[in-house]
Amino acid sequence: MALLNLPGVRPVLARRAPITTVAIIFILCLASVASAVRVKDIASIEGARSNQLSGYGLVAGLNGSGDTQQALFTPQTVLNLLKRRGLTIDVNPRTLQVRNSAAVMVTATLPPFARQGGRIEAQVSSLGDAKSLQGGTLLPTPLFAPDGQVYAVGQGALSLGGGYAVRAIGASAVKNFPTVALLTEGAIVEREVPVDLGASGELKVALYQPDFTTAERVSRAVNAKLGRGASRPLDAGTVLIELRSASAQEAVDTVTLIEQAEVTPDTPARVVLNERTGTVIIGQNVRLLPVAIAHGSLQVTVKTDFGVSQPAPFSNGETVVVPDSTIGVEEGKPQGIITLRGGPNLGDLVSGLNALGVTPQDLIAILQAVKAAGALQADLEIM
Repeated sequence: MALLNLPGVRPVLARRAPITTVAIIFILCLASVASAVRVKDIASIEGARSNQLSGYGLVAGLNGSGDTQQALFTPQTVLNLLKRRGLTIDVNPRTLQVRNSAAVMVTATLPPFARQGGRIEAQVSSLGDAKSLQGGTLLPTPLFAPDGQVYAVGQGALSLGGGYAVRAIGASAVKNFPTVALLTEGAIVEREVPVDLGASGELKVALYQPDFTTAERVSRAVNAKLGRGASRPLDAGTVLIELRSASAQEAVDTVTLIEQAEVTPDTPARVVLNERTGTVIIGQNVRLLPVAIAHGSLQVTVKTDFGVSQPAPFSNGETVVVPDSTIGVEEGKPQGIITLRGGPNLGDLVSGLNALGVTPQDLIAILQAVKAAGALQADLEIM
């Protein structure tokens, strides 16, 4: 199988690089034995979930870096705010300049069991054409859930997290994203989300990555931790735990116990390829059938020199630049066919491809070809 590399019309210096530079395909994933993890790290209790909040607000106190007149909704928002405060201004919003203000969207995540008066973080993002939110203050902004109810109110000084934006005549300097800021613990919870933990006499553990084998292992670990056959897997992503009584206290005690139970999760065989960065990651469950691989390279170099054509003195000609292109084709050193035997690990695959001296991009093409030949027993995921 010959791999052709045609980089384009620019001068190319093709060179070989060992695939160890691609993080050696994370050989640690191949050699290490899967370790046990806690149930709380791979699953959550059904019903105890976070909720997304969002709201429209106004940032004030900017040093002339706010929205311009092109963002019509910003001056209209300012006029509506003043009207609610009892100040009515009869002016066309298109003529009103509010460069010290900016319209923003405020988003936050309401964690489970959040209580009234508790504080949560929020993120503030510019909606208009503001240059920077540095030094701004978010005015009181109600945060709504999808049900249309207000669950928190955000207000306070914004932080860019080290970002800045400085502009002068003919020069500018920008770090990070000055149009996105953080409202650190600036949103106060106004409404609680009720959670009836264990009210039905049972708990459901939801796996982050559904898998039948992992669900069975979680069920066995929970039974061993509780000392009784209280759990069973309902499907690939849910494990049911029966309580002795429908009380919140027993539910809390049971969750505390099962969160510390250790389980070795099972994952499907998968090979992940990132063609943009040349990264290849191979999981430990990947199997390889016997296969023979031949690798060859073709180096194509296109070089363009530019000369100047000068007309004769006192002539009507013009001085022009004349390109002179040369193309060189050089075939790489011949490589023999590498035979990779099938086995429980991919050490032979890594060693064989290193012997071929392939580059990361060539490695991706080879793995795709091996998958097409039916010798790679794994899912091939291309990012």
